[in-house]
Amino acid sequence: MDAMDSDLYRDILDFGHATPSWFQHVMEAWTEVGLLLFAVLFILAWWRARRGDPRALAISVLAPLGTGVAYVISEILKSFIVEERPCRAVSRAATSLIDCPANGDWSFPSNHATIAAAGAIGLALAWHKIGWLTVPMALLMAFSRVFVGVHYPHDVAVGLLLGALVVFLCVRLGARPGAAVAESMRRSSVGLFVWFAGPGERRGAHAAPINR
Repeated sequence: MDAMDSDLYRDILDFGHATPSWFQHVMEAWTEVGLLLFAVLFILAWWRARRGDPRALAISVLAPLGTGVAYVISEILKSFIVEERPCRAVSRAATSLIDCPANGDWSFPSNHATIAAAGAIGLALAWHKIGWLTVPMALLMAFSRVFVGVHYPHDVAVGLLLGALVVFLCVRLGARPGAAVAESMRRSSVGLFVWFAGPGERRGAHAAPINR
């Protein structure tokens, strides 16, 4: 299995070297740009949920929180598993397209893939119609880490699974209590809480006026 993964790593990295330089730069930048786009989408999802029901608001907040939890778990796993980066460990491989991370910055699992998957699934749960965008974004971000030569394929595959699972559990377990908190914030006398939670659904906004 290790040999197969190393062979796939070499094949993907060789493919990266065969692409035009502008494409290599795009793939190098995409991971960081993708994370920024996820951050913007988190804000938009929260702002949109401010006019939704309390559960929708709770999920929009749990999505980035769950992503943060997934990142922390991936960092903890790195410190226990201690897998060397393929750009140093795989023999007969082409040079990585970006600088190989410093020794001690371990490879498994991929933090970027974990964050990408958690962000993609969290956003899809908070804003169903956007899943068609966020899931391909996450897959491309994960692939880019192998493409530039700093992760094995299994690093990003496990990172994707880890991020998706953690954010799903965070939303599943936290949606009900989070909705109760959101409802309390909307009824609070503290202006900041009310602003953060938003007005919620405006029921009856189009109802007929009451006769006087």
